[in-house]
Amino acid sequence: MNGWSGSIRLAPLPLPKLVEMATKLTANVKAGGCASKLSPKILDRALRSVPRVTNEKVLVGYDTADDAGVYDLTQIGGAPLAMVQTVDFFTPIVDDPYTFGAIAAANALSDIYAMGGKPVTALSLVVFPAKGNVEDLEAILKGGADKIHEAGCVILGGHSISDDEIKFGYAVTGLIDPQKILTNSGAKPGDVLVFTKRIGTGVISTALKKGIAETEHVNESIQQMLTLNREAAEALSGLTVHACTDVTGFGLLGHAREMALGSKVTLEIRASAIRYLPGAIEYSLAGAHSGGLNNNRDFVESCVEMDSGIPPEIEALLYDPQTSGGLLLSLPAQDAAQLAGAYVIGRVKDRGTKPLEVIA
Repeated sequence: MNGWSGSIRLAPLPLPKLVEMATKLTANVKAGGCASKLSPKILDRALRSVPRVTNEKVLVGYDTADDAGVYDLTQIGGAPLAMVQTVDFFTPIVDDPYTFGAIAAANALSDIYAMGGKPVTALSLVVFPAKGNVEDLEAILKGGADKIHEAGCVILGGHSISDDEIKFGYAVTGLIDPQKILTNSGAKPGDVLVFTKRIGTGVISTALKKGIAETEHVNESIQQMLTLNREAAEALSGLTVHACTDVTGFGLLGHAREMALGSKVTLEIRASAIRYLPGAIEYSLAGAHSGGLNNNRDFVESCVEMDSGIPPEIEALLYDPQTSGGLLLSLPAQDAAQLAGAYVIGRVKDRGTKPLEVIA
């Protein structure tokens, strides 16, 4: 076993200029970021064969495909306390090593925020070529460490493996009050659906890999991916939130499907209400669609009643794998109105013919 232990603390480093770099991390991977994840159809089939073990301390398991697991640490007579655990790693979605490390960290932290937890510790997961540029590896680790520490979290160690395709991420542990857990399975008819970021990181990453992405579009996508969901999660304090999930590798409709099925409702999403990153629609129209996007569509589209008036390039973006994406929330309209920066993209209805309805 090759790994390390001990707390790593690095002085904050300035973000590099987000321009075209000499290092081309994305050139050596088949798919970048969350688009590199296993097809949801394959994963769903495999998980169905895994025996479910009942444990009264497990407050949230993987039965509803939630963002993280929650284990009750409360002792008899003690204050309520639970542990939130998640793991996430992927291939480079950008060419700059430092920025890739920071994005990977922001993405891994996101699952803790989506559950309403506070991240406290992290373990690094590193896959790097034995003959790779060590300076690239150093930059990846520094970028990740800076973002982890920005979250008030501490790195305890990690594990590394030599392989030709670079991959990086973290296993993150957080803490939460077991009475305040947010899950993806509590959406109620009458709620509105709110989203906190824009869509399009996947097609922009694919456009970058194809060499057709404009620098300003890549930079804006990067800035969004670098933004922690911490502020959005903290803004939920005091509000009535019935369901929450972060939108990542399975795309907006993939994660909305999990919420709809877990909550036994239908989610109505208005495509025209969704905000897209600059360039995303144009790149989708140009066919910058990853294998991950096609896998998501193949798995989810049978659950979707799609309005025939929605353009193909917009429909594709609804399946686009997002990296370090926003939070999708189900909550009463009066609570949603108090969320600065978030915007309404639909509503929750009684279960209809399909779990998801997309209207123009």
